[in-house]
Amino acid sequence: MNSNCGVIKAICISEKKGTQKTQIPKAEVIENWGIKNDAHAGKWHRQVSFLGFGQIEEFKKRGADVSFGAFGENLVVDGFRFKELPVGTIFTIGDVKLEMTQIGKECHSHCEIYKKVGDCIMPREGCFARVLKGGVIMVGDRVVIE
Repeated sequence: MNSNCGVIKAICISEKKGTQKTQIPKAEVIENWGIKNDAHAGKWHRQVSFLGFGQIEEFKKRGADVSFGAFGENLVVDGFRFKELPVGTIFTIGDVKLEMTQIGKECHSHCEIYKKVGDCIMPREGCFARVLKGGVIMVGDRVVIE
């Protein structure tokens, strides 16, 4: 596995905040907004959220029955441990460019996963980005660190 390249395993969106995201095969990413039809898109620094595929698999081994999108992540990417990358990292996915703006987040009201399992990885492992350049992305696309 090349350390500057990963692969999209899932793309997930939700129409309302606070609901589990559902998987879609491809998405339109809108410059300075986020993923089309996703409730978390907007003019702020957390337009797109990421989780590493490996971290979700590790969490599942602890007995959590979770599907992609369960943590509220937009992109599940295999090949990176996002929290080990510096804020400001630029990712390209085809024509799309994303800039990592935040690692982790405060969990204000514990999600369903936390209530069931007693833990959630999004506050530690999740990352957020803003969209520098839009385009269309698909499951299976390569994610490259510039």
